[in-house]
Amino acid sequence: MAKNKSPHLTERQAEASVRRFVNHSGNLLVEGFHLLGLFAIGASTVWAAVATFWAMVGRGQAPIEDLLLLFIYLEIGAMVGIYFKTNRMPVRFLIYIAITAVTRHVVVVVTTHKAPEMETLLTAGAILILALAVVALRFGSYYLPSASTGERYFKADLDRQ
Repeated sequence: MAKNKSPHLTERQAEASVRRFVNHSGNLLVEGFHLLGLFAIGASTVWAAVATFWAMVGRGQAPIEDLLLLFIYLEIGAMVGIYFKTNRMPVRFLIYIAITAVTRHVVVVVTTHKAPEMETLLTAGAILILALAVVALRFGSYYLPSASTGERYFKADLDRQ
């Protein structure tokens, strides 16, 4: 005897359907918020860079602090652009921004303080640590590629093929 399939959903099927709908809706909301946030960061970065540039034009000079600030804006813009293209956050760009910000701080300290020896040494040490972090990230991404690429983990394993 053939089973008669009921046109009604079972409770389990209805629950699974609702769960899929909620998950899909939540993913869309998160993605929308993400894109809105990225557009806001990108627009704010452009706005701040233009304002800084026009302030330099208005003063008739381009001090090194403002040029370094423009480099920071450039790195933030590049980071947002890379995220739009690849959907991945490039951590190295955050470190580059930190290096530029600390360098800008060193320039301000050296130009405004009479004897900034210890603070200059400490900030130079911070730049060195950040630079070593970039080297470590580059080394790690070369010798230990991510598992999502399907590549082997160690460069030595690649050389044996």
